[in-house]
Order: sequence, then C-alpha cells, then structure tokens
Amino acid sequence: MNKFKYYFILLLAGISMISCNKNDDDEPVVVPLRDYTEQYKADNDSIEKYLKTNYIQEVTANYDITISKIPAGGTQISIWDQKTYELKTRDVFNDNIMYKVYYLVLRKGVGQAPMNTDRIFATYDGNLLNGTSFDSSDDVPGIWNLDGQGDRGVFVDGWKEIFPQFNIGTSTTDANGVQTYDNYGAGVMFLPSGLAYYASATENIPAYSPLVFSFRLFDFTRTDHDLDGVSDYNEDVNHDGYVYNFSDKVAYPNPPANLIDDTDGDGIPDFLDYDDDGDGYTTFFEVTKPKDAAYSGISTFYPFDPVLDNPKTLNVDETEIWGIPRRPTGALADPSKPESITNPRAYIDEDYKAAGRLRIHVDKTYPYQKN
Repeated sequence: MNKFKYYFILLLAGISMISCNKNDDDEPVVVPLRDYTEQYKADNDSIEKYLKTNYIQEVTANYDITISKIPAGGTQISIWDQKTYELKTRDVFNDNIMYKVYYLVLRKGVGQAPMNTDRIFATYDGNLLNGTSFDSSDDVPGIWNLDGQGDRGVFVDGWKEIFPQFNIGTSTTDANGVQTYDNYGAGVMFLPSGLAYYASATENIPAYSPLVFSFRLFDFTRTDHDLDGVSDYNEDVNHDGYVYNFSDKVAYPNPPANLIDDTDGDGIPDFLDYDDDGDGYTTFFEVTKPKDAAYSGISTFYPFDPVLDNPKTLNVDETEIWGIPRRPTGALADPSKPESITNPRAYIDEDYKAAGRLRIHVDKTYPYQKN
C-alpha cells in the first residue's frame, strides 16, 4: 500500500509542476534547422582551424593516438603541416551538397576494404574539437552495421564514408580460440556535423558539433541487402566501393550520375533491386543453379566468382568451380536456326569463369525474351 501511495504523491507533484508552469499565452517554440550548406561552411572552418592548431602528441604501437592543442608559443608541428601521417580528403555527397571530409591515415591496412553497407569489427574513440571525450569502445572491438540497420547500426553518416578508405589486416587464432589481429587499418576522421548528429544534441554532444573519431579496423562481413544471392560489393556497378539509395528525391533531388549504381535505370540501386536488369526475371532466379543438372558446390545458387574451400571449416567443402555465368556462347541446339528461346546456345566452361563477362543477372537479353 505504501508503494502505491508513494507513486500517487509523485503523480500529484508532477501535475502541480505542470500546472504552475503552464501559461496559456506561451506557445511552443520551434527552432528551425540551420541551413546545411551554411552549417557545413562553419564546420569546415572549425575543422581546418583544429587541424592547424593541434598536433599529434603520440601514436602508440597499437595505433592509439593522442591529439593535443599547440600551446601559445609552441613549436609543435600541426596535424595540417606534419608529414608523418597522410592527411587526406574525400568528397562526400549528402544533404544534397558535397562535403569535403578530412581523415588521417595512421596505417592503411593490408587486406580488403569494406563497403559502406557492410558490417565492421572495429574500435573507436570519439571527441569534440575541444578535446572532450564523448564516447569510446574502450579498446574493446565491437560489431557495427555501417548501413545504420539494427541495434548495432551506425547513425553517423561519416563512418560509412571513411571506413571503406581503410583495409583490414591479418588474423591468427591460437589453440584456445583467441584471435589476434595485425596489420589492420587505423586512422582518424574529422566529421562536419552534417555527417554526424547535426541538430540532435545529446548529453555529451551539443547540437551542430563537428566530431573527431579515431579508430582501428580489424575485420568486416559482407552484406546482401536485397537477399538476391549477390553481395552488395558485387552490385557496385561503378566499382568505387560505395553504393547509395538515392530513391528519396526530397533528400537527393540531383545526385551525381557517377554515384548511381542502377543497371536498369529504374531508380532502385542494384543492391536493393530484386530485378537488376529489368528483364522480368528476379536476380535470385537468374543466379539459382538449374536443378536438372550436376553443378559443383553445396550452394543452391552461383557465387559471383568461383570460390575456394575455406580451410577453417574442416568438415565442409565450400569449393565452387563456377561463378554466375554470362549469356551462353556454346553451340546452338539446332545450328541451322537462329538463336532464340526455343533454340538456345549451350553453356561452356568459360561462360562461368571469363574475366569481365557480363553476368546474366545484369544482361537484359538473357534469359531469352519471348518473341
């Protein structure tokens, strides 16, 4: 009973507070968002000033970095002027403007690079430009979805733009199953607020704050967003390492043509399109192996390219000798008649392996169209 009485008193107190503060003449104050272009100019000025007035105090053997402000009269070389670690920029289209994002390469890494829609395994430390720490993984690697999906989704757009500029390293596993990473990518990204949290203030991050993230990239997992059997990185038509969904015409009324990965031009990027070439056959159908013939491998659909066995899975042989085929180039069923849906060509070995082949899921002329 005392418990309910306690909650009842709290409720009455809350009502009293609301009543005392209520004023019929008061209207809710709606603060409009700042203009993205103008805010970016201010953020870029702040970031460049930061790079010119701070220096790299230390980079440890594990690529933890300490950045400090150059004191008055100090002779330390700024991040902007130092040559030990390359300071680079990347043009990023977002909010219908083109950002120039600065990032520092502490180590590039020796393995493959993730896509901007992949799942990464990494560590990070986040700071404001004044040096205040607002978040950290505390040197414990975690898994994050660069696409922002799920409970491990990254909602800082700058991450998915800069992490793909780095490579993973190598790994070894000891007898106890403990994995150790080496030669991994490590860096620092300096993000304008438009590629961070923008107007969304948190307890530790004021609204419109540029952010600094130092990070180490250990590993990543490929994703297949439309579940069509073709990973996102193989649906990167222009091979720039990035795929984007520009279907939101309010946010992206005029996206640069060179960033669009859309084979059939239907406005849906291939990594989200169930029918990449618009031929009326789903991509998943086109990459599925026929059931009436013997094909190598345990998968029910063709991999993008031939696959070698994974030595870490001792009881499973993942070998696939063929990848997704191109339109068949072998002999006609009836050489006296032209090629058609009723007189197809036979597949030959090179149709499954030839470098640079136009795979059937992006070839609108195949499967054969009905006349």
